[in-house]
Amino acid sequence: MKKLTDLLHKKILVLDGAMGTMIQRHKLDEDDFRNEALKNHEKSLKGNNDLLSITRPDIIREIHSKYFKAGADIAETNTFSSTTIAQADYGLDGLVYELNYQSAKIAREIADEFTQAEPDKPRFVAGAMGPTNRTASLSPDVNDPGFRAITFEELRVAYKQQAEALIDGGVDMLLVETVFDTLNAKAALFAIDEIKEERKMDIPVMVSGTITDASGRTLSGQTTEAFLISIQHMDLLSVGLNCALGAAQLRPYLKVLADKSDFFVSAHPNAGLPNEFGQYDETPEMMAEQIKAFLEEGLVNIIGGCCGTTPEHIGAIADLAAKYKPRIVGSQQSTVSRLTVH
Repeated sequence: MKKLTDLLHKKILVLDGAMGTMIQRHKLDEDDFRNEALKNHEKSLKGNNDLLSITRPDIIREIHSKYFKAGADIAETNTFSSTTIAQADYGLDGLVYELNYQSAKIAREIADEFTQAEPDKPRFVAGAMGPTNRTASLSPDVNDPGFRAITFEELRVAYKQQAEALIDGGVDMLLVETVFDTLNAKAALFAIDEIKEERKMDIPVMVSGTITDASGRTLSGQTTEAFLISIQHMDLLSVGLNCALGAAQLRPYLKVLADKSDFFVSAHPNAGLPNEFGQYDETPEMMAEQIKAFLEEGLVNIIGGCCGTTPEHIGAIADLAAKYKPRIVGSQQSTVSRLTVH
């Protein structure tokens, strides 16, 4: 923990890019998502990218290596959907521990290889914990606004299973990311706190929300400031924003966090907004030029990429980040006590 925080005070750390974007380049078919144990599984598994950590670990190793070579300091595990809730769609909720453990183990091994080769540039592993495909705050049924498809307790149990396996696999920190419903995130944070207490251990925790549209709010309706207020009582390493928007669109909301937060601040935006085919057209140079504003204004301590970003994008961002000092933590004019909910 101390080594990580010391580094964050000295330099901007670089998070890796999009695992899914890189996996898509391999043009995989159904067989790639199966091994001997899953050869007769009754449901289609194609598209369950987290499963590749078990069935095609060579691909996941290669992707982590490419991002580290490009200049990333932190790799996210291939576990965005590795909860019993998300894996139930594939009938693989019983495989969750192995998914998380193996993904963490792969990332750990690659990170250690790079750290050993370059001791002056240690590499870290963040256990990725996605939002699940259900929301605790909103009803999926417009005719029954009081209905909930998931409970806080169900989320807590699922996240605890995931976090325990990620920790067992050797992650350096946990990243509760792409938060569109803060109640979901609170369940994850509650579960992590339970593990800390039970194991008598400490592990850094990053939280990253997502702004869903030009209104500047999360899917559950919170402004960036309200999102921060909702989680600021927790013991966090960083708070940030990722996904949904490109760097240019993310900037005003990131500035709110940078001005108001006493935590380190992270950002990993998409490579622009998707085109009509769902593809991301922003080149590494274009994205780096927009992120330059984050760095010039001293908004971030951790920077990386989300949807559409490749090792080329991360390389351009890493080269740029090396030229700037990180955001100073704890010296903002606005204090937590001045925060107001809108």
